[in-house]
Amino acid sequence: MQRLFYVAYGVGCHLLFLATYVYMAGFFGNFLVPKSIDSAPSDALAGIVINISLIAVFSLQHSIMARPWFKERWTRIVPKPIERSTYVLLSCVALFVLMWQWRSLTGVVWDVEQPVGRMLLWGLFAAGWFLVPAVSLMINHFDLFGTRQVWLFWKRKPYTDLPFKTPALYSRIRHPLYVGWALAFWATPTMTVGHALLAGVLTLYMAIAVVFEERDLVQHFGKGYREYQRRVPKFVPRFGAANEGVEAAAAVGAMGS
Repeated sequence: MQRLFYVAYGVGCHLLFLATYVYMAGFFGNFLVPKSIDSAPSDALAGIVINISLIAVFSLQHSIMARPWFKERWTRIVPKPIERSTYVLLSCVALFVLMWQWRSLTGVVWDVEQPVGRMLLWGLFAAGWFLVPAVSLMINHFDLFGTRQVWLFWKRKPYTDLPFKTPALYSRIRHPLYVGWALAFWATPTMTVGHALLAGVLTLYMAIAVVFEERDLVQHFGKGYREYQRRVPKFVPRFGAANEGVEAAAAVGAMGS
């Protein structure tokens, strides 16, 4: 019964993330959702305070729970097979609260009216939202969202760390997942103040989070990851000769992290 519950819990949390991800695309794109990033205008000062608080709650939850020192203590309470699924669940809750309570700030930063320009930006928007799940599939999507862990528990097999490798885009850039998120956040033909606030703070969050993420990866993989850092750029792809012989960790978290 316990094994069945863990599998159902893990799969449920994974499906919740997929639903949250689809809703987020509509939220940022202002389409097909009841409330989007620009659909609830607010007093500027109150809106900024509320929005920054919402982002802070999500950022703290997303980062602290991903750190090894927290996991070591957290798994004394939450069983290890569902630790990652619980992280995904709480991340989804934090994101839903952020989108539910978000206050729009409707001043316009830019508005591209030229049809070709608008089409190009919508194309980049779509590319960003497709890149994030595509990148997760390049590493191990099911480990990233906890379903591999519960499946191994169901099969009565011990959890094993993923191999140290650089598949596809990871041989050209260390953090393609963050590049996908940045495109998803910033590519829009009409950028409002509220949208820019959320995109800007989340981009700053990713820039800070990657420092801690890479520190953890160096501690875990040692010299191999340092060599990877030396040879492969962090965010801007290198399209020269392939980085032969380099094997490195793909990622430690979802929104990345």
